[in-house]
Amino acid sequence: MTTSNKAKNTAEDLKGKTKEAAGKVADNDKLVAEGKADQAKASVKKAAGNAKDAVTK
Repeated sequence: MTTSNKAKNTAEDLKGKTKEAAGKVADNDKLVAEGKADQAKASVKKAAGNAKDAVTK
């Protein structure tokens, strides 16, 4: 996984955490769900990148 991809995944995870926190503060369940979805996407991408790295080594 390239450094660029790692940074993008980290940024997406952070965006998700921010959305989730903002949703909790605003009592907005939709925003909380969007935040959790963003975090899940970042986790899947990270896992895929790690798997790809393991195969190429």
